[in-house]
Amino acid sequence: MLTPLLKKMAVLLVLAILTLLSPDTAVYAKSKKTDAAVASASTQASDAGVTSGWFASGSKSKNGETALAMRIMIGLTVLAIVPALLMSLTAFLRIIIVLSMLRHAIGMQETPPNSVLIGLALFLTMITMSPVLQKINQDAFQPLMAGRMSMEAAYDKGIQPLREFMVRQTREQDLALMVELSKATPPSSMADVSNVQLIPAFMLSELRAAFQIGFVIFIPFLLIDLIVSSILMALGMMMMPPTTIALPLKILMFIIIDGWSLVLKALVGSFH
Repeated sequence: MLTPLLKKMAVLLVLAILTLLSPDTAVYAKSKKTDAAVASASTQASDAGVTSGWFASGSKSKNGETALAMRIMIGLTVLAIVPALLMSLTAFLRIIIVLSMLRHAIGMQETPPNSVLIGLALFLTMITMSPVLQKINQDAFQPLMAGRMSMEAAYDKGIQPLREFMVRQTREQDLALMVELSKATPPSSMADVSNVQLIPAFMLSELRAAFQIGFVIFIPFLLIDLIVSSILMALGMMMMPPTTIALPLKILMFIIIDGWSLVLKALVGSFH
């Protein structure tokens, strides 16, 4: 129910911004009268073909400025909502949570730094989402930039590949929960599920999958902690922190088994 309203509000916002970018109505009307007087005088003094050519070039210039303003506005809008889109509509959420849990499982709170994990997660997201992004670019973005498609039509075309990706990752239980929470009529097919219900269900499924993968990652590191603690207690070394011995062993084990490759392959392979 909210999706058509949001689409209409977005279109109205675009039209309002374009109206603000265009000349003021009164000034524009006054300039039209002045241009008409100049055109009448120049018609009497010069050839009619020169005047028509001048007006044609002015019309082309105005159309070009409007198209440029629209492209700038679309670009700024996309840049403003990119973080929210990354978290809500892509594989970024699952990847960054698993990488963060891996860092905590090893026992290093600040290594690798957050910027490194975010950069790695961004590139893995691009690899995972590349088929979806290519389809959006081909079916929606390029026709919109070429002027062959309206903004609403481009939105309808571009959201379909994202919906298909999210549906493949979303559990039925999570989707049913969101439909129940929204107090909406149970949908008869996926086409009846709105984005307001599908997106949070997708995020909930991503959180569940990330925690499942993180639990599996934690187990071997937890075993190392238990073994080191047992050995220190058996030796009577009560005052030595187990992390002092366990951390180098965890790092060594992770290097020997080529842990980064295993984790990244499992992450990318976990998407349907």
